Amino acid sequence: MANIRKNEVSGVALLLFVISFVIGVAVSQAVHHAAPAVIGALVGVYFLFAIKVVRQWEKVAVLRLGRYVGLRGPGLCHIIPIFETLSPYVDQRVRVASVSAESTLTRDTVPVNVDAIVFWLVWNAEKSILEVENFIEAITMSAQTALRESIGRHELAQMITERETMGRELQRILDEKTNPWGITVQSVEIRDVKIPSGLEDAMSRQAQAQRERQARIILGQAESEISNSFVQAAAAYAENPVALHLRAMNMLYEAVKEKGAMVIVPSSAVETMGLGGMLATTSLGGAKP
Repeated sequence: MANIRKNEVSGVALLLFVISFVIGVAVSQAVHHAAPAVIGALVGVYFLFAIKVVRQWEKVAVLRLGRYVGLRGPGLCHIIPIFETLSPYVDQRVRVASVSAESTLTRDTVPVNVDAIVFWLVWNAEKSILEVENFIEAITMSAQTALRESIGRHELAQMITERETMGRELQRILDEKTNPWGITVQSVEIRDVKIPSGLEDAMSRQAQAQRERQARIILGQAESEISNSFVQAAAAYAENPVALHLRAMNMLYEAVKEKGAMVIVPSSAVETMGLGGMLATTSLGGAKP
C-alpha cells in the first residue's frame, strides 16, 4: 500500500532558491559588497521552505501555530515558514488495500485462509486529516477485523459459493465505519479462500462418492423405467396376439433386409406366427431380377 507523502522540497522552490542566490551573488559582485549575496541567499532559503507543490490528486491541510486554517491544492501552495506547517499530503484517488485472515474458523469450525481486496478513497480530506491519526493503517486494521468477523458468521460452503454476497456485506460494514472519517469503501472482493490440504482431499473424496451414488441412483431409475415399459408391453401383447406377431415379423424384416444377413428362426416360431409366406415373399423381393 502507498505510504502517506510527507512534506518535501519542491522543484519550483529549489529553482527560486537558485535564482535568488545567483541574483544576490551577481549584485554583490557588481556593488562589491557581500550584503546582496546574503540577502539573496536568505530569500532563496525562504522560498525553499515557503513554496510547496500539491499534485492534482492531492490535498494538504495548513496549520498556523498548530491551528487548522484550511486545505490547499492542487497547484502551488505558499506558507509562512515556522509559523505555518503542512500536514501529510492526502491522496484522493481510488486506492487498494490487500487484507488477509489466516487460520480463521468458519461457522462450521473449518480453519480457512482468506485473501481480500478493499477499494477505497478519501472523499473528505479535512476529516481524514483532523479525525484519524493514520487513516491508511485504520482502513487496513478495520478491514482485517471485519473480514475475520464475517468468516465466523458464514459456513465454508457459503464462503466458496457466495463470495459476492460476502464482499457486499464487508463493504457495507466498512463503509459505515469509515464514513465519519471522510473515507468511503467502494467495494470488497474476496480473492481466494484456502482450506487445509487434508480437508480438501476429504472433500474431494466426498464429492466423488456423492457423484457415484447419484450415478447409481440414475442407473437404477432407468432400469426401473425400462422394466415397467417391458411389463406394459407384455400386457399389451398378451391381450393382442396379432400385435405380437406383427412385432415379431417387423423384427425379422429388420434383421434380414440388410444384404448378406442370415437369420435362423425356429420352425415352431414359423408355424406359430405363420411366417412361411412372409419369408418367401421377403426372399423373392431381395432376389435380383
